[in-house]
Amino acid sequence: MKKIVLLLVALFSFSIAQAQVKLGIKGGINYSNVAGNLQDEINYDNKVGFLGGVTANIPLVGDGFLSLQPELLYSQKGYQYLDQEVTINNAKYSLKGKRNFNYLDLPVLLRVNAAGLIFEAGPQASYLLAIRDKTEMENEGTGNDDKTRMKIEKDNLAELEIGYVAGVGYQTPMGVGIGLRYNGSINHLAKSDPNNDELVNARHSAFQLQLSYVLGGSR
Repeated sequence: MKKIVLLLVALFSFSIAQAQVKLGIKGGINYSNVAGNLQDEINYDNKVGFLGGVTANIPLVGDGFLSLQPELLYSQKGYQYLDQEVTINNAKYSLKGKRNFNYLDLPVLLRVNAAGLIFEAGPQASYLLAIRDKTEMENEGTGNDDKTRMKIEKDNLAELEIGYVAGVGYQTPMGVGIGLRYNGSINHLAKSDPNNDELVNARHSAFQLQLSYVLGGSR
């Protein structure tokens, strides 16, 4: 999988070198969760994570009206438990905490700039860098404060994720922009592993609010 990531990065760099492009930077937040045919879907709550990285805009038609925009982004996705109650082997437990899935995202978007109003959509490849699991499970029947730290192993998850992106935004002639996107996954988050029954059918789902700046302005 690491070879695939290196290839994607190389293609990103090659596209910059082969065309008259405008480079940019962006940052923002993910409002993410998991979707799909989940067991106890009500247990999963939305969480906020960081995203940021670099962009390259390659004009295709007209004066930037239609362009191709590859991006390389660090993106925190996942979900959280807000004191959810679950039953395991006839015992009641409460779940609390966040699960952060840190990805390297490479979206390649077809972009329309209509007098500053932006419409964009395209595929995305993501590589799972790391997991930060801060969830705890507490047995409510013991009458004490004993807590068990839960943990998801990266080896049981799909490292390469294929997804899609669609969004709208606005970009000023000075190069400052704001955008709202939806980012969804096509393949499942977890492999078919008995230790990850709760995530076998899960897919990442995130709304993204982004601020961007095109170096040298957008025109």
